[in-house]
Amino acid sequence: MTAKCTAQLLADLGVTQSLGRPRVSNDNPYSEAQFKTVKYHPGFPGRFAGVEEAKDFCRAFFQWYNTEHRHGGIGLLTPEQVQLGRAPAVIRQRHDVLAAAHAARPERFVAGPPRAAELPAEVWINRALPVTAVDGAEPAGGEDHGKEGSLN
Repeated sequence: MTAKCTAQLLADLGVTQSLGRPRVSNDNPYSEAQFKTVKYHPGFPGRFAGVEEAKDFCRAFFQWYNTEHRHGGIGLLTPEQVQLGRAPAVIRQRHDVLAAAHAARPERFVAGPPRAAELPAEVWINRALPVTAVDGAEPAGGEDHGKEGSLN
């Protein structure tokens, strides 16, 4: 994207060039996070012998990612559980198991009864921080920008 011929082509087509800075409106942080998860997965080969090998890897990987991999940013649930509305039942079941463990051996839980992770109301990647005035005063409007979380 920095070669002169590419930059000239984009200019000829009337396309504004972007080099993907954080919090730019056309970035897709969820895709970027998923791409990092793919690259750092133990089964990722680094290079593929061909397109078919890459497609086979991706089919298996995304099946695992969506149906088995528990995501920290969504309460250690799978995307499938959240999408299909199973999250409340899974969280209730976890709560029941943790309550039974606490009742059986309360001395093991020095910080009190354990709690199952909840499904967050909002999930952020590269959360935009409120802009502060130069003099340190609070920005106008005082918006609440939600809770921070991660997908991986």
